[in-house]
Amino acid sequence: MKNLRSLALGLALSTGLAGLAAPVQSFAAGASDSETERQARWTEIATSIFGDRKIEPTDALIKVEAPARALDAALVPITLTMPEKDKIRSVHFIIDDNPSPYAAHFTFGPAADPGELKLRVRINNYTNVHAVAETNDGKLYEATKFVKASGGCSAPMGMSDEEAMRGMGEMKMKFSGDAQSGKPVEATLMIRHPNFSGMQMNQVTRDYTPARYINKLSVSYGDANVFTMEGDISISSNPVINFAFVPKGSGPIKVAASDNQGGQWQHSFTAPSPSN
Repeated sequence: MKNLRSLALGLALSTGLAGLAAPVQSFAAGASDSETERQARWTEIATSIFGDRKIEPTDALIKVEAPARALDAALVPITLTMPEKDKIRSVHFIIDDNPSPYAAHFTFGPAADPGELKLRVRINNYTNVHAVAETNDGKLYEATKFVKASGGCSAPMGMSDEEAMRGMGEMKMKFSGDAQSGKPVEATLMIRHPNFSGMQMNQVTRDYTPARYINKLSVSYGDANVFTMEGDISISSNPVINFAFVPKGSGPIKVAASDNQGGQWQHSFTAPSPSN
């Protein structure tokens, strides 16, 4: 499988988007595109990511919740629900008409409870979004949602680049409910990072701010991995990810993040102690 950035650049160049500098798009799943055109777009992307592997539609293994019309295209809430969570090895999230469609790949570890994931993304145009679940036996299943949004990848942050990068790498984590041995605990991870897309114009210099985004995130509980995420420019600024883990033994929760410009950050959180 190609990594996320290679795929992004390949698709960007194929549509004339050199260097992800500006939203120049052809073959876009816009407001007036037909279902045939959207399907052709998805076929192109799916082949780039998965090769000739078969992807089956599903309404049982994974579900996508997203607003039909985004209130803020730069902060679109996405919920991925996996009712048969014990069958799921990883999840790929793709935003078909974004300049970098392959938004994120989550791989679950032994400490994960992969029943639900929540994240916020940028959406650049009226588009289908796809969640592709990979099961433990290597099969692929996809769910689709159509979202109306515009300009999320180029939307300015409303502050200077220096302000946006201040405190970069700082993290917070919140836990929901009491921990009980063998029962999942919900957690919310917040990371301060601008996740510059490379398409945002500095309002003072009128130059495009270079892309700088979190490209890898690893969360573990004690010695066991919860999940690893590979990300790209479609993840919103100051990422917030809701997930669940199974507390067995003692923590802590450890988070390691890196970005495409070599930034690296680590933080450790005291996890709720499970009670019998």
